[in-house]
Amino acid sequence: MREVQGYPLPLGVQISENKINFSIAVPIEKKCQLLIYRAGRKRLYRQFEMETAVGEVRCIALTDIEPAEYEYNYLINGEVVVDPYVQALAGREHWGVKKETARHEIRGRFLSQEYDWEGDHTLQIPYHQVIAYSLHVRGFTRHASSKVKSKGTFQGIIEKIDYLTDLGINQIHCMPVYEFEECQTYRNYWGYGEGFYFAPKSAYSSDGDGARGLKDMVKACHKAGIEVVLEMPFCTGADKMMMLECLRYYVMEYHIDGFILNPLVIPIESVHADPVLKKTKIMEHELGFQTVMRRFLKGDEGMIPDVIYWLKHHSEKQGIFNCITDQNGFTLNDLVSYDSKHNEENGEKNQDGPDYNYSWNCGAEGPSRKKAVTELRKHQINNAFFLLLLSQGTPCILAGDEFGNTQKGNNNVYCQDNSVGWTDWRGLEKKKTLHDFVKKLILFRKEHDLLTPERELQGIDLSCCGVPDVSYHGEEAWQVPKEVSSRQLGVYYSGARTKNADCYVAYNMHWLEHVFALPALPKGYGWYVRATTDCGILDYPELLKDQRKAELKERSIVVFTADRIVEVETKKNESITTLTDDQSS
Repeated sequence: MREVQGYPLPLGVQISENKINFSIAVPIEKKCQLLIYRAGRKRLYRQFEMETAVGEVRCIALTDIEPAEYEYNYLINGEVVVDPYVQALAGREHWGVKKETARHEIRGRFLSQEYDWEGDHTLQIPYHQVIAYSLHVRGFTRHASSKVKSKGTFQGIIEKIDYLTDLGINQIHCMPVYEFEECQTYRNYWGYGEGFYFAPKSAYSSDGDGARGLKDMVKACHKAGIEVVLEMPFCTGADKMMMLECLRYYVMEYHIDGFILNPLVIPIESVHADPVLKKTKIMEHELGFQTVMRRFLKGDEGMIPDVIYWLKHHSEKQGIFNCITDQNGFTLNDLVSYDSKHNEENGEKNQDGPDYNYSWNCGAEGPSRKKAVTELRKHQINNAFFLLLLSQGTPCILAGDEFGNTQKGNNNVYCQDNSVGWTDWRGLEKKKTLHDFVKKLILFRKEHDLLTPERELQGIDLSCCGVPDVSYHGEEAWQVPKEVSSRQLGVYYSGARTKNADCYVAYNMHWLEHVFALPALPKGYGWYVRATTDCGILDYPELLKDQRKAELKERSIVVFTADRIVEVETKKNESITTLTDDQSS
């Protein structure tokens, strides 16, 4: 091992064929040394003065050093410091075990340069084709009911890929996967706050190698047609150059498809302008859709104009995604089961978490055995999925919502590394009907191009077919509801520019029944019921008896398609005959 002249940029560690370069920013008045350890040992092996400086950047290079055999830290004015640009950590392989840098228990590792990507590349799925799914790497499979071998890890997610693809998911959003300290004064289960942003969390890998674990997960997801998006909530005041370098690093080193960023911390314009990140999905949390749809769902008045906006708003231009629920708040089950948050177990006297959830408990706070309450909650959950998956923007489902996962009314499980914060997979068996409904609704969305246009619909007749690409109706056809008290809306999608038949979605979020007058169809065509709040997606379309109007129950949604009657009835009869013959044989 021999010291040679180093170079100041890029910051961090760079491994070449026969040497390792070390570079770190340190104030001029402070003393800095490089500390070298034997791999896996806390005892210091060698120490090198870092006197060469370019501005405030200290640099040094070592030759004749085998990266796999050594680890490193810095000593700055007598304090042991982990490299802010460290790419992998030693000493953090096990979740929940407190380690101290001062005792050399945490050290920087040199990331192996060898990995077989097998030709992998980012997927670049168009925004309008994405069905996203938000999860916490540990919480998604940590519960015993997940039935995976590697619980709470990247490998655990790999074991659940078949489940995700079967559901119809083609993008996952991962909460922070970088190295963070979970053993703080409070347990930092979520991972927000300070961290070593360049280093995937070792405890999230079954073998303690976070870098390889993340790469394995990304590669496996890509093979299954699933994009991987990472939430990167950099701390306020983080260096702009460092944040951009970090995003580039994950794209180049880990083939990450996109990031969810906080525009108040990192300038989104700079990210979009970066040539390396040009084709990377750059997204941010936007609560407009969530707030409007939650209020519409529970029956607030005056919501129709905003509902119309969010039903047709396209996601790509602003880099947003639609969600009814996310980690910061109630699960969907809890949204229809609690009026107030119940965060007492967090130890902050129920003062933490958002106070305004726009939730409604359907008549009883928390779990209930009243049939009227439980049935209404089922309907409201179905309605929520209709609102999410029939909107034009990119939908994102919170992990477990598709089978009624609950956090027992806790809307801020940042410190709940237990069954409250984990996804409880027992719900998949208990609420199989809900899961199957969501699966069929996702498929319905994918099969109907008019619901997922490449560009935002304009409300004009671009195809010269006599019908606008999208139009909005009230209880009277072709009349947009203008009354503040209205909680009813009909949306008519023209299929002229797609391979689909016209579609009409009737929303009645009122607690009373309402009758919708339906737009007239050409001769030979009829309105068919394709999906309802009560029954979900129908196996066989049902011809509406009265083609002039549709009666909607209270708090219900119905999806109609305009099909040629002769063709549909013939196909339906053939399908029923084939099914009967198969059952007989």
